[in-house]
Amino acid sequence: MRRIFIGILFLININLTFAQTYSIIDSRAIKFFKEAEELTLARQYDKAIEKYQDAINRESSFLEAYVKMSQLLITQGRLEEAEQVAEAGKKRLAGKNATAKNVADFGWLFSNLYMEKGEFQKAYDEFQKTDPLFEDDFRKTMYYVQMKSKIDFLGEQLGNSMSIEKEKLSDPINQFPLQYFPVLTADGEQILFTKRDGTGNFDKEDIYTAYSEPDGTWNKPVSIAETINSQYNEGTCSVTADGNILIYTSCDAPDSEGSCDLYIAYKVNGNWQRPTNMGKKVNSRSWDSQPSLSADGRILFFSSNRRGGFGGNDIWYSVRQNDGSWADAKNLGNIVNTAKDEISPFMFFNNEILFFASDGHQGFGGMDIFLSRVKGGEFSTPENLGLPINDHLDQVALFITAQKDYAYFTELTSAENGNDRSLLYRFKFPESIYLGENLTVTGGKVFNSKTGEPIDATLSLVSLTNDSTLYQFKSDGKTGDFMMLYPDKSISGLYVEKKGFIPKIYNVERDKLQNVKDLNVELVPVASGEEFVFENIFFDFDKFELKTESMSSLKRLLKFLQENPNVNILITGHTDNVGSPGYNQQLSLQRAKSVQEYLVNEGMHPGRVLVEGKGDKEPVVPNSSSENQALNRRITVKVL
Repeated sequence: MRRIFIGILFLININLTFAQTYSIIDSRAIKFFKEAEELTLARQYDKAIEKYQDAINRESSFLEAYVKMSQLLITQGRLEEAEQVAEAGKKRLAGKNATAKNVADFGWLFSNLYMEKGEFQKAYDEFQKTDPLFEDDFRKTMYYVQMKSKIDFLGEQLGNSMSIEKEKLSDPINQFPLQYFPVLTADGEQILFTKRDGTGNFDKEDIYTAYSEPDGTWNKPVSIAETINSQYNEGTCSVTADGNILIYTSCDAPDSEGSCDLYIAYKVNGNWQRPTNMGKKVNSRSWDSQPSLSADGRILFFSSNRRGGFGGNDIWYSVRQNDGSWADAKNLGNIVNTAKDEISPFMFFNNEILFFASDGHQGFGGMDIFLSRVKGGEFSTPENLGLPINDHLDQVALFITAQKDYAYFTELTSAENGNDRSLLYRFKFPESIYLGENLTVTGGKVFNSKTGEPIDATLSLVSLTNDSTLYQFKSDGKTGDFMMLYPDKSISGLYVEKKGFIPKIYNVERDKLQNVKDLNVELVPVASGEEFVFENIFFDFDKFELKTESMSSLKRLLKFLQENPNVNILITGHTDNVGSPGYNQQLSLQRAKSVQEYLVNEGMHPGRVLVEGKGDKEPVVPNSSSENQALNRRITVKVL
C-alpha cells in the first residue's frame, strides 16, 4: 500500500507562506496558471498538469507554476517527475527571482518531496535551511505545525537508525501470487498465513499453513483444514502459542454480523473443529478484523471501525470468561487509539507488549509500527520502532517470535507481468528494542498414571507472588501433548488439573521445569488412599502462619474439594530435623491446621478436612543438606 499524503488543501494553500504574487508578469502564462488551479479543484489533475506545463512553456521563469506542478505530481505518486520539475524550477531561482518568498516556496516543496521519497536526511536539512524564511501567519497553520513535528521527530531518529537485513522466506513458502499476515506458534515450528491467488473479485482468501523441517526450511504449505477454509474469504488469523485455538476473519459469510467478522475454531484431538462466529459481544455491524490472541488465548485484540471509537479504525479487546464465552468488546483507549487509524495488533508472547500499526502517532509517513508496554495494568505511550523498520511507506503488520530472534512481515512488490505480489519476509529483531525477560518454550505429555492413556488436562502457570495466571493451556486429549511458556525471572507454580484426578503441583524454579524438554505429567485418579505433596505452601522460618504466596495452591485445593464433594482429606504437616522432636511435632500440626482453617473459612465442612502433624518422623530424603531439609518441610494431602 502507498499513501497519497498531501491532499488538495495543501495544493491550494501552500502560498500561505507569503501573500499570493507572481514571479512573472506575462498575463497569458498567468491565465494558464489560474486555469490549472481551477482544474485542480475540480480534481482533473492530468489536465491541470498540462496547463501548468503550458504556463511554464509560455514563461520559463514562472516559479509558481513549477512549484504547483511538482506538488500535483507528488499527490499522484509520480515522485521522479515531481523532482525533475522542482529541480528545473529551482535553477530559475536566481537574481530578482531569488526572493524570500520564492526561496521559501521551493524549500517547502523540497522538504515535502524528500519526506515522501523517504530521503529523511535531505528533508531535515532542507527544512532547517528554509524554516527561518517562513512568515508568522504560516507558522500557525496545521501544515507547518505537522511538518515541524515530523522534522523534530526526524532530528531524534536519524542518528539512531538500526541495521537490519531483510530475508525472503525460501520456497515453497512464497509460491502464491499473494501471501500475507504471517503468524507462528511459540516453538517456531508452524507458520500460518493468508493466501490469495490474485486481486480479482473471484480470488478469495484462505488460511494456509506449513511446518518447519529439521534443516530450518519449510515444507509445502497446505490449506489449514477443510473445516476452516470455505467458499467465503478466510484470512488475517491469529493462533495461540500451542496452535490449538484459531481466530480468523471472514467476510460476507451467511452468519456474519456485518461486513467482516471474527470466527473461532478449536483443535480437539489433533483435528480442527468447525468454526463459529464469535457473536455480537465481539463482532459488530461494522468491519471487525485482524485478530491477535494472547499466547494462551485468554485475551483477544482486534481492529474495528465500529462506533464508539476515537477515529477510523481502533484497536478493541475482549476477554475469555471462565465458561469459555467472550466478554463484551471494549475499546483499548486513547493512549493507543487516535483520531486516525490503528490496525494489525500483535500481543507479544509475554502478554506485556502490544505491537500495532498507526498513522495517528508521530511517524515517518503513512502507517508505522509502534509498541506499547503494559505497566501496572495500563498501556504506556506508544513507541515508534524507528528506522529502518519504519520508513516513508506503509508498514502494516509485524510478528515477533517467542524467542525474540526474528520478526516476520509482508512486503508488497510487482511480478514480471505487472500484477501485485505480496511476499513473506523476516529479519533479525534488534536487541536494542527491549522485549522483556526471555521465555522458555517447552512441552510434554499428560497421561493417566494407572492406564497410560492421554488426558486433556488444564495446565496453569501462576505467579506465586500475586496469584495471577501467566499462561493457561490444555493438553491434547488424543496425544496428551501440551506446550508451556516459562518467563525467566518469574516465581511461579505449575498446576495440572483434570476433574476426577488429583491435581499435580510443581514449583517451577525448584523443580527446574524450564530445563525439562519433555515433561511427563502423571495424573492419579481420585481414590481412597492416594496421597500427594501439596507444593507451594509457604511459611516463614519457625512460623505456622500461611504466607501470601500460598494462595494459588490453597485455591486449587479448595477447587478440588468442590469438584469432588464425596472426597474427604487428611492434611499432614512435616518438618526437617532442626529442633526437638516435640517442638517439630507441634509446629507441623499447627501448619496443617492453618491449611484446614483456610478451607473451613471458605465454606468446607470441618469433617471433610482432618489434620495431623508428623514432625520430622517421615522424611522423604535424608536431612543431610539444606536442599534436602527444604524437601522435608512439606504439607501432604491424602484422600480418605
